[in-house]
Amino acid sequence: MLKLPRRKRSPAATNQENANDVATIDNDETAAGARKAVEAKVVLCVSGMTCSACAVSVENSIKHLPGILDAAIDFLNDRAQIRYLPNLIDEDSIVKAIENAGFQATISKDSADHRSREVCRIRVNGMGCNSCSSMVESVLEEMYGVQKTHIALFNGEAEVHYDPKVVNSTQFIIAIQDIGFDALLITIGEHISKIELKIDGMDNGNSSTKVKESLESVVGIEDIDIDMGLTKVTISYKPDITGPRTFIEVIESIKSEHFKATIYPANVGRENRKEKEIKQHYKYFLWSSALSVPVFLTSMVFMYIPGIKQILDIKVVNMMNVGHLIKWNLSTPVQFIIGSRFYIGSYKALRRGSANMDVLITLGTNAAYFYSVYIVLRAATSPAFDGTDFFETSSMLITFILLGKYLEILAKGKTSEAIAKLKHLAPETATLLTLDGHGNVISEVEISSELIQKNDVIKITPGAKVASDGLVVWGESHVNESMITGEAKPVAKRTGDKVIGGTMNENGVLHIKATHVGSESSLAQIVRLVESSQLAKAPIQKLADHISKYFVPLVILLSFLTWIAWFLAGKLHLYPKSWLPSSMDSFELALQFGISVMVIACPCALGLATPTAVMVGTGVGASQGVLIKGGQALEFAHKASCIVFDKTGTLTIGKPVVVNVKLMDTIVLEELLELTAATEVNSEHPIAKAIVEYAKQLKEEHNPIWPEAQEFISIPGHGVEAIVRNKKVVVGNKSLMMNNGIEILGETESFLVDAEGMAKTAVLVAVDRTVSGVIVVSDPLKPGAKEVISILKSMEVKSIMVTGDNWGTANSIAKEVGIETVIAEAKPQQKAEEVKNLQTAGHTVAMVGDGINDSPALVAADVGMAIGAGTDIAIEAADIVLMKNDLQDVITAIHLSRRTFARIRLNYIWALGYNLLAIPIAAGVLFPSTRFRLPPWIAGAAMAASSVSVVCSSLMLKKYKRPKKLDEIDIQMKGIIVQ
Repeated sequence: MLKLPRRKRSPAATNQENANDVATIDNDETAAGARKAVEAKVVLCVSGMTCSACAVSVENSIKHLPGILDAAIDFLNDRAQIRYLPNLIDEDSIVKAIENAGFQATISKDSADHRSREVCRIRVNGMGCNSCSSMVESVLEEMYGVQKTHIALFNGEAEVHYDPKVVNSTQFIIAIQDIGFDALLITIGEHISKIELKIDGMDNGNSSTKVKESLESVVGIEDIDIDMGLTKVTISYKPDITGPRTFIEVIESIKSEHFKATIYPANVGRENRKEKEIKQHYKYFLWSSALSVPVFLTSMVFMYIPGIKQILDIKVVNMMNVGHLIKWNLSTPVQFIIGSRFYIGSYKALRRGSANMDVLITLGTNAAYFYSVYIVLRAATSPAFDGTDFFETSSMLITFILLGKYLEILAKGKTSEAIAKLKHLAPETATLLTLDGHGNVISEVEISSELIQKNDVIKITPGAKVASDGLVVWGESHVNESMITGEAKPVAKRTGDKVIGGTMNENGVLHIKATHVGSESSLAQIVRLVESSQLAKAPIQKLADHISKYFVPLVILLSFLTWIAWFLAGKLHLYPKSWLPSSMDSFELALQFGISVMVIACPCALGLATPTAVMVGTGVGASQGVLIKGGQALEFAHKASCIVFDKTGTLTIGKPVVVNVKLMDTIVLEELLELTAATEVNSEHPIAKAIVEYAKQLKEEHNPIWPEAQEFISIPGHGVEAIVRNKKVVVGNKSLMMNNGIEILGETESFLVDAEGMAKTAVLVAVDRTVSGVIVVSDPLKPGAKEVISILKSMEVKSIMVTGDNWGTANSIAKEVGIETVIAEAKPQQKAEEVKNLQTAGHTVAMVGDGINDSPALVAADVGMAIGAGTDIAIEAADIVLMKNDLQDVITAIHLSRRTFARIRLNYIWALGYNLLAIPIAAGVLFPSTRFRLPPWIAGAAMAASSVSVVCSSLMLKKYKRPKKLDEIDIQMKGIIVQ
């Protein structure tokens, strides 16, 4: 076990800390942060939201609550994500506040991280008695997110089970240190997974007891929770020891019972709600059409057909005729039964002090309907009254709005097709192999892919999908990973290579050992990341939210003023009587204009402008291996004026190789490399790995045992130090040597200059304060790097390279790719400071790095891009995750962001332009000169069409193609490979 010195770490860097590293933190700076209240996050399913105004209402209902930090509402998918302080408010209070606002809310299954528990072990020094261990236990258990704690007094260890989304191991260490004990992280990352099983036949207390007792005998199960109402069992378990296939076998083997166990379906509720909503709107539209079309025909067509007209004109009571009764009877169920959803929506909106589209529709249709009822009743009580009713207006208006809503829901469903496609990439079944002690196949059986457990060996045949993330243990093939990473070229796979679940095996047979299954798989992580990104609201959305607050009240006012203006103009004879349509007086004409204004205005189009484009844009990005974490990342990416590149693994391939070793002392090569490898083996840096690999090759051993390194210290941006065989070994750059007072002779200095001039990295090795050798490492540029920098220049984006490498190597690499501004020998925190300096200078800064050492800079940048993430996509610090190790995706991310925001602007121009143009026309500005007026039912159809058109506009992003210049780079690279 190795203990590092305490040093300052950024929060993002701490989150990315390697599982085996021990990070201790500066007491003064970080302890204060740890004492702050821990925040939590919950995802809710919210039903009843129909437009952006509803989303604003949900947001307003919880924003005023104490402890609420942020709320992101996705009305397109009926979800809300809330960040809150659990010491001030709980999830039930949030749900209750939303329900008080008139919506239904439930806690989503997605809210609980599928990797719902993590376990870490901490060495606690200084515990002398039970009182000490009790003190440590109570401090840890009081922390929000800690599920349980075990303290082993005699071993001096604490085992903590916790939710990694809420709290982390660093906070445990600080909390223990704050009460006077020394704490050291031993291990982290023993995951506790959770699964839900549906058990048919578990219908009483006795059967549930049998199920629980049988499962308790299974090694690796941590917790069992039974819900008799849903016949559901929730099991927490250690996936390295057991899994769902074992649970099902145990349950179904219980004697005297006939249980059938299956995995409880996930996300079925949300999909069912969507399907139900689509069917419901379609059914409402059909019924509304069936009743409204006869009303329309009676009012507009049949009255001009001889014979039918005479029947309709038959008087029933005084001037009330058969036509009146038919229209009244048919339009009433449309208004109050089919249209009841608008009344309910209006009531809920007004109750929470806001107004939405439902309010406009209700006012407009009620005005038309009740005025028509007045006309019919007046006709029934008068022998001479002759008035015109508007029953067709109210019924056809509701019909067209329902049609628009139906089309809108269908279109909105297409915006999330990318997620649906990702979810269906995983195959339904897998071939499970049973091996003997020598690795020979004994048997194979087909199982559901959901039942794959860690360490299972799965057979993948040619043309079949890879069933799980894993390692190839036998066979060779090519695998098409384009559906996950966007990489079009099939990737060669052989023993020891990683494969990703959901990808397609091309030609050979593979046997793979499952490493990440179920919700821990890359595919599941990508789906969660994309779903989460669609909850993140773009700052530009605030414009629509602000407008929506005042839009509906303003429209109601304009509608009332329109009616008053035309009514008074008629009464005061400000226009000739010839302007009045036949069988219509000035009051009715004014009423039609007022209703048209009320129903043609469309706040929904404004509310849909941003979220639909963001949803399609993020989905398109995911299909190309560019995972964009929401609207804010999109907005900053499209504004990026400066990109800061890390060097190693970003501009270069990231797999350095040793190309030369220069001895500077009497030490022999084997001893130099052995001491260096023993020191560097503890480091995760790519250069360290290259040196260790080179030393292995010289030893001609597959897995040599290096001497023990004591007092190991890693100095970010400089190198490492350790005591090996009682010798002080310092490995790193020139700055590290100078800091340790180690002299660099002229010959060594000259060798360094020559190596750095050839764009190579020279690593100095000092043994007992004397430079004993220089190891030269080469990390070639990525193919196409120079062309990518050139394209960025043509896009008016400035490129800067910031690296921890020496100035000579950095300048050589920068010159080769065409970067003019270079900052070398920078520590991780200095990279972040440089990003802040660029922001101060007025730049919108994007940072491109590997997501680990560059975490502080990724967090500091306006938009952080983690490149080459591959299957490890859980990078908290980055705003955009580039799945492939390809610089071209930086261009794709910026270009897609610009296209998406161009579409958002177009949506806003259309939505605002529509309202600015349509409202005056509906108000009758063209009527004096052209006699053109817009009947209310046509105005309603136009309103519905505007929302659908905005969604269809966003869907055009699905045709996105990356810049042609990138295709030209691909052609050039293929030509180089062929040569």
